[in-house]
Amino acid sequence: MSARLAETEAALTALRTGAADAFVGMAGEVFYLGGSEQPYVTFFSAMNEGGVTLDSGGVVLHCNPRFTAMVGRPIEDLRCGTFLSCVADQDRPRVVELLESDETTAGEALLVTPSGTLPSRISLRTVDTGPLRFRCMVVTDLSERVRAEAELRIAAIAFESQEGMVVTDPQGVIIRVNRAFTKLTGYGDKEAIGRTPAMLSSGRHDEEFYRRMWAALKTKKYWQGEIWNRRKDGKIYAEWLTISAVCTPEGEVTHFVGAFSEITKNKEAEAEIHRLAYYDALTGLPNRRLLHDRIGQALAGSHRHGRYGALLFLDLDNFKILNDTLGHDAGDKMLVEATERIKANLRTGDTVARLGGDEFVLMLEDLSAEAHEAAVQTRQVGEKIREALAQPYGLGGRDFHCSASFGAVLFRGHEEVVETLLKCADLAMYEAKNAGRNTLRFFDPSMQVALEERSALEADLRSALEGRQLHLHYQPQVDGRGRVIGAEALLRWAHPERGMVLPGEIIPLAEETGLILPIGQWVLETACAQIAAWSENQDTCELKLAINVSARQFRQADFVARIRGALEKSGAAPSRLKIELTESLVIDNLAETITRMKELKALGVLFSMDDFGTGFSSLSSLKRLPLDQLKIDRAFVLDLATDLSDAAIVQTIVTMGKTLGLDVIAEGVETEAQLERLVALGCDSYQGFLFARPMALAAFEAFLGRQIPKTLTH
Repeated sequence: MSARLAETEAALTALRTGAADAFVGMAGEVFYLGGSEQPYVTFFSAMNEGGVTLDSGGVVLHCNPRFTAMVGRPIEDLRCGTFLSCVADQDRPRVVELLESDETTAGEALLVTPSGTLPSRISLRTVDTGPLRFRCMVVTDLSERVRAEAELRIAAIAFESQEGMVVTDPQGVIIRVNRAFTKLTGYGDKEAIGRTPAMLSSGRHDEEFYRRMWAALKTKKYWQGEIWNRRKDGKIYAEWLTISAVCTPEGEVTHFVGAFSEITKNKEAEAEIHRLAYYDALTGLPNRRLLHDRIGQALAGSHRHGRYGALLFLDLDNFKILNDTLGHDAGDKMLVEATERIKANLRTGDTVARLGGDEFVLMLEDLSAEAHEAAVQTRQVGEKIREALAQPYGLGGRDFHCSASFGAVLFRGHEEVVETLLKCADLAMYEAKNAGRNTLRFFDPSMQVALEERSALEADLRSALEGRQLHLHYQPQVDGRGRVIGAEALLRWAHPERGMVLPGEIIPLAEETGLILPIGQWVLETACAQIAAWSENQDTCELKLAINVSARQFRQADFVARIRGALEKSGAAPSRLKIELTESLVIDNLAETITRMKELKALGVLFSMDDFGTGFSSLSSLKRLPLDQLKIDRAFVLDLATDLSDAAIVQTIVTMGKTLGLDVIAEGVETEAQLERLVALGCDSYQGFLFARPMALAAFEAFLGRQIPKTLTH
């Protein structure tokens, strides 16, 4: 055996047992330091890259400190183990191909580390010593390169984001743009590169704006803000722009990078939100919130200049009739037309606002410093608008006439309270309504007294519910043979100071304050309890009791459940309860009304249409309603004995009722002559002072045995 071969075999033995270190020289020779007590330091162990020596079977003979650090394992664990144990499973086939190759070769693979994997490049060279072959391996850590490539990919993706991106040189000349830039501006990359962003200038910003921008970029290397630019097609748009300077470690600017997104839609959305918050959606007029603000400004202005201003509260007369007959679409068209007429007749600088429904408020400013003259000026403006609103409206193929009532109040100075002024104008408007409508009334201090009395009455009414001051009185209803067949329950309020308060005062106040719901519930429960009590007596067990139900009460989502609950709780027979609904209530949302009425009819409850003849219900809608009775309004009974028109109307109602199989009752019967005429026209039942006024329960029950009018006994 040659000396070289012997030396090689000895080296292998020493390497395998860990007794010595060795390295492969550049010419392929193996150097071995026998018997050394110190590590043998060579360029192999001092390499910045991982170094591994393998035998022909891929067993690790030696590795340097750098490789052990890369894989996180001590040299003792690596020696005499296979190199493949250091390779991730998915990359082992690739490394096997490298190890089986006799050529100098290289490839990439993931090495296994305690914390995961390490990307690496493996370079292999075969060392042939004759009878033995070795593989010399250099392993390069690719972590930084992979990280850099990932960052480049991320940067590339970010550059092609939904935001427009533009890169310029230090002088502001564009050198690169992304696809979003082209989409947002209309300029392609070839059109933009070589030019400056000034090509997008909208002209909306002055030189000072751009001076401040460049000053920020110079000092802070950053600028961000809203800017208006112009697209290639000339359309101006708003964008949110961020500019960042790219600098060398020494602070020298090499590039500017701008990122922007269009915010025109955001600006439009902000404008829409503002419009919805401060303007009426239908007419585009200021709403209550904006009106309050403008009145506040007007008060301050009148204080400074010493001149009067005025508020006019305007309400369209009989607008509800239009809505009920022609529908809400026609009503909306009329409101828009009314708005245009008001605006056309206002002075420059005055304000008109819509509070809702058919209510408008006009605010006049800069009137005379003299109260009398200011009132004259206010009346002139109001009358001009009143006349304009009184002209016919072309709706639904025909002309519709609608007047307006105005309430006015003057103001001067900043000490006035906005809400108080509006209440005063509103109160004056109601005075105009009471005066016959289609007129203008100024607020008078005496109205304030009435307003305060009304507020006190409201407080008392709230207490009345709790203090058991509310009572039901009963007005008899008689049939054609003079028998009392039932009664209408009418609300009375026994006020401790004012005495007995009638429904004419109670109901409007309850409607305005929302107390109509608890009061209506009390009436329902009290009436049901009374029906149940009457059922125990043979003289009263057949009586039917009618109650009035307000529109607000009837439209409650749980109204049917409330009726059912009151009947079940009291034990009252449903067929003895009659609900009176007004004609206007019934035809408002007819489909919902019919559904609700049918649900109650299924329980056995009866229905009467109150004040029939005063509304605008058609025969086609009337026959769809599950009614039991029509109630002729007292207005047609009053002059029935002498007025042929009233007689014709009553005859029509009676005939209509008979045709539909409905009972017909007349209210407001006060004279024998009226009764005689009603009997002759075929009316079935009667109610009025001729028989009895509304009475307390004890008086009503005592009345049941009294004599009835002679007309009905013939």
